Amino acid sequence: MKRLFDILGALAALVVLSPILLLAAAAVALESGSPVLFRQQRVGLGGHTFQMLKFRSMVRDAARIGPWFTSGDDPRITRVGRFLRRSSIDELPQLLNVLRGDMSLVGPRPDVPAQQALYRPEDWALRCSVRPGITGLAQATMRSEATPEQRLAADLAYASNPGLASDLRILVLTLGRLTGKGSN
Repeated sequence: MKRLFDILGALAALVVLSPILLLAAAAVALESGSPVLFRQQRVGLGGHTFQMLKFRSMVRDAARIGPWFTSGDDPRITRVGRFLRRSSIDELPQLLNVLRGDMSLVGPRPDVPAQQALYRPEDWALRCSVRPGITGLAQATMRSEATPEQRLAADLAYASNPGLASDLRILVLTLGRLTGKGSN
């Protein structure tokens, strides 16, 4: 049932958001050329890796310029990229990851493989027992204000008790946060 919900939700979102997707792609291409999509290896269901998609928000070859932890004043972030990140539009290509089955609409945000070392083995196993999501409990309730410990607690709470009802609640909370009409 959850997979069907993900497929139908992603298809509907792609149709409704297609003008925004096209404008974002054009803005990235006009400001800094191609590629307009950034691909990064992430860990998904069962610990399998996949290529997560985002609109590119940094200059090309940003990794060669420096391995900063991304922050608001990171000089590698383009003007368009700053807007895409602030509005979360940079995440919309992940709807394609949902259609491919790599991700869900709702679940813990996917980690890069190196982050496994930060987890206790049982926490990592629980986290990898569900598909990662475009949004999750931490994003819906705390967005970027959350500490790593709070994000982990929210991810593990979700993975311990996933379900369509909680997914709908998290999606409504996420949309509220994105539009400024929601609350914690």
